[in-house]
Amino acid sequence: MYKLVGEERFLLWAVCSIQLQVLCGNGGEKLLLLAEGLLKKHVASHGLHEPEALIVYFSILEQQAKYGDALDILGGKLGSLLMIEVDKLRIQGKLLARAGDYAAAANVYQKILELCGDDWEAFLHYLGCLFEDESSWASETINSPINPPKYVECKLTHLTDEVFNSCVENASAFVQKLQAEASNDSLRNPCLAHLEIERRKCLFRKNNDDNLVEALLQYYSRFGHLACFTSDVEAFLQVLPPEKKMEFLDKLMKNSNSLSVVPTRALGQSITLLKTQELIGNMFNLSVAELEGSAVQMAELYCTSLPLSKDLDPQESMHGEELLSIVCNVLVQLFWRTRDLGYFIEAIMVLEFGLTIRRYTFQYKILLLHLYSYFGALPLAYERYKSLDVKNILMETVSHHILPQMLASPLWADLSNLLKDYLKFMDDHFRESADLTFLAYRHRNYSKVIEFVQFKERLQHSNQYLVARVEAPILQLKQGADNIEEEESILESLKCGADFIELSNEIGSKSLTFNEDFQSRPWWTPTTEKNYLLGPFEGISYCPKENLTKEREENVRGFIERKSLLPRMIYLSIQSASVLYKDNSEINDSLADPKISTELKALLERYAKMLGFSLNDAIDVVVGVSRGLKSYEVFGSDVIDWLNFAVFFNAWSLNSHDSGRQGGERTPGSWHVVNSLLKNYILGKLRSMGPLIQSPQGDLPILVKLVTEPLAWHGLVIQACVRTCLPSGKKKKKSGSTDQSISLLSNAVRDAIQSLCSVLEEVAKWSQDQIKSPEDNKIDLLVSSLKRNGGAGKVFNILETLASSPNETELGDRISQALRSWSPVDVGRKIVTGQCRVLSEFWRICESKIKSLKTLKQQIALV
Repeated sequence: MYKLVGEERFLLWAVCSIQLQVLCGNGGEKLLLLAEGLLKKHVASHGLHEPEALIVYFSILEQQAKYGDALDILGGKLGSLLMIEVDKLRIQGKLLARAGDYAAAANVYQKILELCGDDWEAFLHYLGCLFEDESSWASETINSPINPPKYVECKLTHLTDEVFNSCVENASAFVQKLQAEASNDSLRNPCLAHLEIERRKCLFRKNNDDNLVEALLQYYSRFGHLACFTSDVEAFLQVLPPEKKMEFLDKLMKNSNSLSVVPTRALGQSITLLKTQELIGNMFNLSVAELEGSAVQMAELYCTSLPLSKDLDPQESMHGEELLSIVCNVLVQLFWRTRDLGYFIEAIMVLEFGLTIRRYTFQYKILLLHLYSYFGALPLAYERYKSLDVKNILMETVSHHILPQMLASPLWADLSNLLKDYLKFMDDHFRESADLTFLAYRHRNYSKVIEFVQFKERLQHSNQYLVARVEAPILQLKQGADNIEEEESILESLKCGADFIELSNEIGSKSLTFNEDFQSRPWWTPTTEKNYLLGPFEGISYCPKENLTKEREENVRGFIERKSLLPRMIYLSIQSASVLYKDNSEINDSLADPKISTELKALLERYAKMLGFSLNDAIDVVVGVSRGLKSYEVFGSDVIDWLNFAVFFNAWSLNSHDSGRQGGERTPGSWHVVNSLLKNYILGKLRSMGPLIQSPQGDLPILVKLVTEPLAWHGLVIQACVRTCLPSGKKKKKSGSTDQSISLLSNAVRDAIQSLCSVLEEVAKWSQDQIKSPEDNKIDLLVSSLKRNGGAGKVFNILETLASSPNETELGDRISQALRSWSPVDVGRKIVTGQCRVLSEFWRICESKIKSLKTLKQQIALV
């Protein structure tokens, strides 16, 4: 098209396409030379007419490290295409720095800061040039976290003391000049720049802590009332040793006596003090009594500050609403330390109180979501998630708050909707990204073309997307597991699991992206895999929001690799049981289909390897545990995978000579292994569990997984065997050895049906007993935990007193009405109802399986 009409846009389409090929790892140097040649030729004959075209030209040259050529073009006639001076200076500064001319680049960044005093990125680049450090220009990749570190890594070891001191003097003088010339007193950048200089002095000399503490105190005196204070100073506090952090905090506390006379400003400063204590980890150093006292003070401060929000619109953030989030964090820590359930209930009550007054506070909703999840009231957690109104790309960044809990729950209808909505967004985006790219081409916004394609690639590598792709069909298989015909229909629609085998094969070489916004998670569950509340109080001084990307990537790969094998292994297991002795009645103990046995064995070997064992060793482990020779602890956290392995091993044993058993005894032997493993583990878990209303979380999620995964797959093998054993209606005479084999199999199946029935009946009874427990008794238990003498309830009493007699003159009509509508009993009733719904859904699943097994029991009696 370019050759035909010679239009610039067609050339740029071709150049962008070449650039995308290079970004995808194809061609490299030769393709970039081709793109540069095409642009040079066009510039010589026609010039360039679009600023975006010039940006693409610079990008092509940068990728080849031809910074000098790019600077020549920028300084020439084509540079006039960039009409905004600051944009032109930013490109010039970057090119000079990349070319190694740091002095000239520093001068350029000085000009940028003189024009835009609040440009933090420009200041970091300015420092990078002064210290001849290129760290601040590190390029992003699709694997870059969506929440990058708040500080920039810097390299200072190559500098002598003299050079470093000279650079610091120049930077300090320039920052002082910026501060003096700043017409806007609210600009934070010059003050942050001073902090950054002191931080680098700490990193270089290791003895500048006092100066940094003093600079932080000065920053507090100017900006301590702002909600962003703690996020501003977090990077600078990280370089201080623990004792200096505490010294800074002590000085802040002393300064708290001289708070602003402006009420909203004073409130902001008080909240900043509390948030700084949280940030430093001081809350974990306080005693239980001190923590209680702190929570009470915060609750009182919240109540006294409510009049400040009297005239605000309901959708506006209220003054002091962060206080209830901090109170919640303190109460959860008290629960973790003492295991007093009252503190946990109190945390829920505090947040529900806050939402009653202002229902738009997303921090309260996220905290409640995790509290309800932990308390087994997952419908309430899901309700809070839906109230966040998660749409579009937020489905990728926010759904981590609820998806892992839903995957381990019996709320299959809600889980199905969640997965469908998420996958629909992702698939729609992949389909529409071509249109977006074409739109960017049409509007000659060529940099957006690259951006759209890279964004699509990032989403395609999303770990969450791959997990959802695997979990959605597994959910279908769980839902159809009580009816083998329905299950076979589902498997047929999944191409018998063949596509998922490909995914399992490819996952090891795929780069994964982690797009979840973990910054919004509560301190007690910093990632989807970690929950401090599940273990004992660790006595640590700080619960960091660690960057566990590498560890998570390894875990997610293993999870997807194992899960992707399940559909195919389920299919092969059904086939193995279905074809047993079928149409082979004249051939004693023959293999009905060697390919099925061979493939299933290969997959079992892979599955065992993922668990860290050879096939024979893995078989020895499950047999040893089933006989009581080894503890279930050898399964570690992979107990579901081990029990799945045992189920599929049994299915393979039905059609294999090399399963390690001899003659007709091998079938009953492997059946006994699975029956024993499932029965002992499930009943052991069940008997160790207390009532859900008194024991948050507990082992209910693992119990649900046990029933809906390994036990369900075992049930499918049983169904296939019953179908095989039943008379086919043919009159063909069977040999005596076949009759004997089918008799052995039918006896093993009868025992398995009886074993599963007895297990499920106990689980169903446990669920039903809790459901039937009087609702009022459970509500009284929750509310009474807040009204004991000592322990939990102090914060609750403060809020209850305010709600019982609000001052309408001070608080206004809206807040007063909201306070009167708050009912702790209603909150308790919602918790009880939410838990009962989870138990009811689980009971329904168990009853469905019991009904299916009883039908099978009647059928096998005919054999």
